[in-house]
Amino acid sequence: VSCALAKDAGKKETKETTTNPKLPQTLSRGWGDQLIWTQTYEEALFRAKHSNKPLMIIHHLDDCPHSQALKKVFAENKDIQKLAEKFILLNLVYETTDKNLSPDGQYVPRVLFIDPSLTVRADITGRYSNRLYAYEPSDISLLYSNMQKALKLLKTEL
Repeated sequence: VSCALAKDAGKKETKETTTNPKLPQTLSRGWGDQLIWTQTYEEALFRAKHSNKPLMIIHHLDDCPHSQALKKVFAENKDIQKLAEKFILLNLVYETTDKNLSPDGQYVPRVLFIDPSLTVRADITGRYSNRLYAYEPSDISLLYSNMQKALKLLKTEL
């Protein structure tokens, strides 16, 4: 059964990448080259709303050692990568003008979830009280469970 599923999953990815050839994989910036990443915040909001998928935004900087460490663990974690396929994904190396994306300040790395009604899920937080949306490499299992929570809330609330 798993072989058949794996084959189907492979076909699905190919189909998606051929229907979306305009997305260069450099948009992943190393967070998961096989995942489909959106280019802009506006595009991500549009796609989340129209696909009924939650949006996951990762704010990071190329020269930040904390961002780099989280990126490495995120990209190498097979469970995270698989679950990430259920999201509209955006990673930003700049701040947006939307103040909703920095509810407790502008720091990196920070991960926020937005549901398809375009509501920032401020209730899905990491383990730090002074940086609610920050994750360290050691928090990867918490990030995974928060991703599951974002998907679960999607089903129960919408």
